Amino acid sequence: MTLIFLGIILLPFFYGAFFGVAPAEEVTFGITFSQKQAEGLGLDWQETYLALLDDLQIRDLRLVAYWDLIESASGKYDFSDLDFQILEAEERGAEVILALGQKVPRWPECHLPTWTSGLTTEKRGDKLLTFIQKTIEHYRGYENITVWQVENEPFFRFGECPRLNKELLKKEIALVRRLDSTRPIMLTESGELSTWFRGAKLSDLLGVTMYRKVFADILGTYFSHFFPPSFYSAKANLVKKFSDVEEVIGVELQGEPWTKGSVKDISLEEQFRSLDFRQFQQNIKFARRTNLKKHYLWGGEWWYWLKKEKNEERFWEEARKLFGISNS
Repeated sequence: MTLIFLGIILLPFFYGAFFGVAPAEEVTFGITFSQKQAEGLGLDWQETYLALLDDLQIRDLRLVAYWDLIESASGKYDFSDLDFQILEAEERGAEVILALGQKVPRWPECHLPTWTSGLTTEKRGDKLLTFIQKTIEHYRGYENITVWQVENEPFFRFGECPRLNKELLKKEIALVRRLDSTRPIMLTESGELSTWFRGAKLSDLLGVTMYRKVFADILGTYFSHFFPPSFYSAKANLVKKFSDVEEVIGVELQGEPWTKGSVKDISLEEQFRSLDFRQFQQNIKFARRTNLKKHYLWGGEWWYWLKKEKNEERFWEEARKLFGISNS
């Protein structure tokens, strides 16, 4: 197993060395927005979202259909908060990737309604499929939704989640294809801790994460990833060569600290140990040096919190420049 793992890690380096890695000529940046994350930071989530759209001029969004927010009671659906997000994006000509399932962006990763806790695994799976169907039927008429994301890093064991049911995942994907055959389906994979092939085999579009410095629980300290841009570029080339995936995008580019615990509960000094302003700039430069044509940043809610609550505007202003260039 050790040799196999080393091979997975080293193969992209050799591939990049022999076949070369050309950076993308143009790079588009977007953002993932989480209503839950904004609320968790004590922000007005609608105010935060509109600031991202209007002040930063973001026109590429990944939004989240949280099962527990939409179906807080079994069989009763309230899409009003997500409607607001999608309609405001549509009004501004912004395109949306909509993530749906039980495991979607933000901790605790799986966002199951409390009423599912007493259900059997089979019954909960049936309820999940019904939720996905209702969500697709509600939103498939919106032309600004360009991609359906099914689950979030389903093969990566992280978060407070039930054990992966591969057959259920396949049923989710098949259901989305049956309900809407016109839009591509995206699965996501850990950028650093996966070969990407499991997700690529099941999807039309592959999204990968990109984290540069994180708090590693197993080490009890911060850890900086050593992978160069060619690691991601070569892996993308390999995936496209040996699967039906035509494009790989950066779906979660680190733009906020990865710390032990919530950023709201720790000092700015501690937060900046994993992502200070210089690291923020470096992460964006790093992403540009891969051949991935699109990157969705992770952390817009934090930038707004810094600006509004901590009088720290550098991240927000840097984002204004970034999105003003990338969306011009």
